[in-house]
Amino acid sequence: MIKACIFDLDGTVADTVTTIAHFCNAALNHFGFPAIEVEKYKFMAGNGASVLVRRMMAAVNAPDELYEQVRVYYNTTYDNDFMYLTKPFDGILPMLQGMKDAGIKTAVVSNKPDSTTCKICDELFGTLLDLARGGRDGVPLKPDPQAIFETMEELSVSSEECLYIGDTGTDMETGKNAGLYTIGVTWGFRDEEELRKFGADVIVSSPEEILAIALGGERKG
Repeated sequence: MIKACIFDLDGTVADTVTTIAHFCNAALNHFGFPAIEVEKYKFMAGNGASVLVRRMMAAVNAPDELYEQVRVYYNTTYDNDFMYLTKPFDGILPMLQGMKDAGIKTAVVSNKPDSTTCKICDELFGTLLDLARGGRDGVPLKPDPQAIFETMEELSVSSEECLYIGDTGTDMETGKNAGLYTIGVTWGFRDEEELRKFGADVIVSSPEEILAIALGGERKG
């Protein structure tokens, strides 16, 4: 019996690529560098803000000595306007409501900074979500499973009672490292090939399919 579902944030439950691109490009422009096209951020994001900033700086040949200034500028401007262009993907709110109605606990675990993650989740999902955790000092980022283990403990569920859902290879690794049944979604930042390569147990094309699996429907794959 599934008692909890843990979700990634960006590209899984929240449509944020245009938001990420906006604030990254604003930071690049502020320091005199050109913008990067939105689609490229789907491959730069996913491993935390620090890695994202290093990747975008490398893409425009920005010098390493500016890294800390660019990182702080990006994190600060994003956190100050965290809902800009951000929305839940179609079908996510009904899916979460269905889980809540069925007594299934839900959580988000993201590599995005914790303060921003929590504010976005509160704004988008409110009481439909039981818990939200982002990147925190002392807790390794995904694909390390520590944040997942802590979340399962807070939700009082075992690995056999929990699903992990995400949109990238990092997410699939995270779920596997935590011993969870892992669901890859096709509407996010990466394609089906990457999800399969990193061991997704099943790949879905709609939130309704996630709800069906959580409620005891057939586990494909």
